[in-house]
Amino acid sequence: MLIKVFANFREICGGKTVTLTIEDGQPIYSVLNQLIDRFPLMAEELFIEPKKLKPLVHVFINGKNIIHLEGLTTPVKETDQIALFPPVAGG
Repeated sequence: MLIKVFANFREICGGKTVTLTIEDGQPIYSVLNQLIDRFPLMAEELFIEPKKLKPLVHVFINGKNIIHLEGLTTPVKETDQIALFPPVAGG
C-alpha cells in the first residue's frame, strides 16, 4: 500500500510516500499504527490519545476523508490510496 504524506509528515517519513504491506480489510487505525512502528515520531503528530486523531489531521482513503466514512475503523485494501495531511497554518 502506498501512503502519501504531506508537509511536516514528509520530513518525519523521509519522503513524499511510504510503502507498507497490509492485509485487505484491516482498519485504517492498524495501518496508521504500522506507520508509527516504522516512524515513531508520527505517534505524537497523529494522535492525542489512542484511537483519537489530533484535531485538523486529515486521513483520506481514495480521496474521501475518513470522518465521512467509518472513521478509524474504516477498512482498507492493498489497492487503496491513502493520504495524510497534518494541520496546516496559513498566513
